[in-house]
Amino acid sequence: MVDLTDLLTDLADESAQLDALVAPLPAADWSRSTPAPGWSIGHQIAHLAWTDHVALLAATDAAAFFATVSAAPDPARLVDHGAEQFLAPPAELLARWRAGRTALADALAAVPVGEKLPWYGTRMSATSMVTARIMETWAHGEDVADTLGVARTATDRLRHVAHLGVRTLGHGFAAHGRPAPTAPVRVELTGPDGDTWSWGPADAADRLTGPARDFCLLVTQRRHRADLALLATGPVADEWLDVAQAFAGPPGAGRGPRAAGSEVLA
Repeated sequence: MVDLTDLLTDLADESAQLDALVAPLPAADWSRSTPAPGWSIGHQIAHLAWTDHVALLAATDAAAFFATVSAAPDPARLVDHGAEQFLAPPAELLARWRAGRTALADALAAVPVGEKLPWYGTRMSATSMVTARIMETWAHGEDVADTLGVARTATDRLRHVAHLGVRTLGHGFAAHGRPAPTAPVRVELTGPDGDTWSWGPADAADRLTGPARDFCLLVTQRRHRADLALLATGPVADEWLDVAQAFAGPPGAGRGPRAAGSEVLA
């Protein structure tokens, strides 16, 4: 079982890596467009700050969390609206994000073992919430790194993202209006240090193998399957590459294949 304290340390480290990337940027760079249509670097950080805020409400005041959902003027634009709501000049936004993620970490550390927190369409334990925050921080950090042309060093924190990606297999199918598969899938990924991370029965007919970072890019919809070194064997594993989605909510638009010669360091 994953220790909550260790998870919170990994979340703090993942946040610090992204913080170190954006903190030195001149104000003009915060307005640069990222691969997410309509979102600047500022929007990416504002989204993280907003999500930390609503996660804090979920952990401390469920009624206030549900009120933010019911008060949303357009549920389909809840995420975009949240990013726009929290957007601010860089120094103010950076301070807001830092304070919010610290408050969230403190609140999640205090959640009683076994308690489930409300979330969008589901309920989550504190450990699952922290894992989701690691996933989101890493994924939005990829968008920022792509924009800046920065090569980020992969770490073992990707294991959390990969684990969430495996656990949400059925959600990805359901989000795209497809029946959840009943056949198991064996997943074998090569971690940043060359070790193998595995999930599922060793004798499963359906298999998915490849670099852990590529799998994480797939399940966070930061790359198209055509641009990743993932090998799918069997119909379920192959279809999964089209619908994988580690985040809650409706199906994401995903990213199209990159044009030949247009690779961006990330």
